[in-house]
Amino acid sequence: METCDQTVMNTDIETDTNPSFSDHSFSEAERDALYQTIFSRRDVRGQFTQKPIPEEVLSRILTAAHYAPSVGFMQPWNFILIRGDETKQRVRNLFSKAHDEAADMFEGEKRETYKTLKLEGIMESPLNICITCDKDRTGPVVIGRTHIKAMDLYSTVCAVQNLWLAARAEGVGVGWVSILDQKKLKQTLKLPKRVTPVAYLCLGYVSEFFDKPELQSAGWLPRLPMGDVVNFEEYDKDANDPFAANLLKALERDQKDIEEGRYRR
Repeated sequence: METCDQTVMNTDIETDTNPSFSDHSFSEAERDALYQTIFSRRDVRGQFTQKPIPEEVLSRILTAAHYAPSVGFMQPWNFILIRGDETKQRVRNLFSKAHDEAADMFEGEKRETYKTLKLEGIMESPLNICITCDKDRTGPVVIGRTHIKAMDLYSTVCAVQNLWLAARAEGVGVGWVSILDQKKLKQTLKLPKRVTPVAYLCLGYVSEFFDKPELQSAGWLPRLPMGDVVNFEEYDKDANDPFAANLLKALERDQKDIEEGRYRR
């Protein structure tokens, strides 16, 4: 045992001093900050303040979104910044109609709970952003989109996530308004036929970020256990080898830490 430990220790020393070896991981503080950003991100609806977002902060957030991965490097997104109350109100009217229609799709207690939920902050947030996808940006044939035509939409969602995480790191809240008639939104924002609205977002500084997602706190749905969503080799298939057992144990521990508010190791 002593010999084995000594060998491992010597290997570590040689690796650290080997000029051909490069450790690409972030520092512990940088890594912790990244995970804290991910686990404390929230969909913000009703906590917006009227404090304006400085141009330099918004520039960093939008640039982070623009540097998202995209299939074929097509970068299909545009960012439409909406500040005027008149445009916001037109979108808010679309939401109100869609919200009433959606309420009728639920039954019983779910319908009553749905009606109590705050699901947008269009007028309250100082800035709205619509992120769109231009499916024709680099022509009809795109590397990586030849067999999965929706890859341009998936790429745009990566930009949404980049924006959301960057905003959270800056202390800016983001709320995604998805209860909208897409065709009418296109008309409102005068989008060309080839352009699809992917995300309508509300941005602004907030009075607080909730400890847990609002729908989770409201009892709408629970957070699924990691063990229910991690499969091996095939969909919905378990494994009982040591690797799987150790991984599932680590996932359970990490999720417990997150749910109890411990974002840092």
